[in-house]
Amino acid sequence: MLNLRTSLSGLFSLFLLAQASLAHAELPDFTELVEQASPAVVNISTRQNLPQREVAIQGQMPDLQGLPPQFREFFERSLPQMPRNPGSRQREAQSLGSGFIISDDGYILTNNHVVADADEIIVRLSDRSELQAKLIGADPRTDVALLKVEGKNLPTLKVGKPDELKVGSWVLAIGSPFGFDHSATAGIVSAKGRSLPNENYVPFIQTDVAINPGNSGGPLFNLDGQVIGINSQIYTRSGGFMGVSFAIPIDVAMDVANQLKSGGKVSRGWLGVVIQEVNKDLAESFGLEKPAGALVAQVMEDGPAAKGGLQVGDVILSLNDQPIILSADLPHLVGAMKAGSKADLEVIREGERKRLQMTVGSLPEDGDELAAGESSGVERSSNRLGVAVAELAAEQKKSLDLRGGVVIKEVQDGPAALIGLRPGDVITHLNNQAIDSAKTFTTVVKELPANRSVSMRVLREGRASFITFKLSE
Repeated sequence: MLNLRTSLSGLFSLFLLAQASLAHAELPDFTELVEQASPAVVNISTRQNLPQREVAIQGQMPDLQGLPPQFREFFERSLPQMPRNPGSRQREAQSLGSGFIISDDGYILTNNHVVADADEIIVRLSDRSELQAKLIGADPRTDVALLKVEGKNLPTLKVGKPDELKVGSWVLAIGSPFGFDHSATAGIVSAKGRSLPNENYVPFIQTDVAINPGNSGGPLFNLDGQVIGINSQIYTRSGGFMGVSFAIPIDVAMDVANQLKSGGKVSRGWLGVVIQEVNKDLAESFGLEKPAGALVAQVMEDGPAAKGGLQVGDVILSLNDQPIILSADLPHLVGAMKAGSKADLEVIREGERKRLQMTVGSLPEDGDELAAGESSGVERSSNRLGVAVAELAAEQKKSLDLRGGVVIKEVQDGPAALIGLRPGDVITHLNNQAIDSAKTFTTVVKELPANRSVSMRVLREGRASFITFKLSE
């Protein structure tokens, strides 16, 4: 019996060792990748000349001659020194980041925010040599910058395909966090196609790779040693790494780099619409089976979408047969298109599927803001919503590019107050019906269904969006 127990115990120990060996074998070995890739990763520092801050010293400098030598030396080091020519001196601001070489003749990719407003850019290679870099161009919208140093036969990195990445895949970053050159950190892909606030044109790769100040602009690798992204941002409450990092897909960055190299600027596709997410309530109000697509909240006058027949209230389901699951998918796809190319849209309009074709325009440098105006002719509603509305004057319709609509003059106690409506908001659509007058508005309000999601299109400070609500009776 003892021998049997001993044998079983030995077998169990061997099983645990085998499991441990198997688990160890499944973990990636990054040593060869780091050895091969590191020479093409660079440290970037910048210098910016700033006006010298004048130091105001009231009264005369104290007489230090009577103090003992050790105290006199201490005070001389501690007291601020007045410049010989106040205002003539310059002070330097330095910033540290990372980058990587993409061609053997010296083209380097990094983040725009690493080199923005720099008067001098210094690139330090893995052999500690330093080269002065020239800024070829930068694109703030994607946070990509292209640099050039003078060199031949420089080490380069291979470019991979971010589309082939899978969530859960191992990835590695090399950069200079806090100035520590060629630091390697590893993790996995947490998500793909992430949209961040004010970053409409980049489908970010989210990872849990440790990224800290100084990593910005550095490469993100797959296990094949190919660059699949540029480490760009982190989500943090402390200022340091908290497990959520974002990288710009390398195909997006290379497209930007090629445009900067050839023309000095970046051109993006543009439809001229304002869109919003389709949530569960909006999906119900528009008769959709499930929340999906991009809801058109606003169509720019004379823009590509307006010329192509797209209307407010349309829900865009696909672009050139590529499904729009989240509204953020649309800017990513449109932005990657060239001006003049054709966009084939599948939309839901008043419960029916339609196909529209339009010519993609070029994204303007600066968007025009729509203005609000005054109105007259107040008419109260039936109080089912609890608002008093007024007709829009002709000047207002022209400035807001509207054919109809009403402006809220007063919000009373009721559903309107609960959903956040306020005076000055303009209502253009209610329950999928266009509102062309205060009278129409009152009629539609009276006929609103109870206990069902109802949509309302509202313009506030020139920006349009759809909201939903339910009436209990």
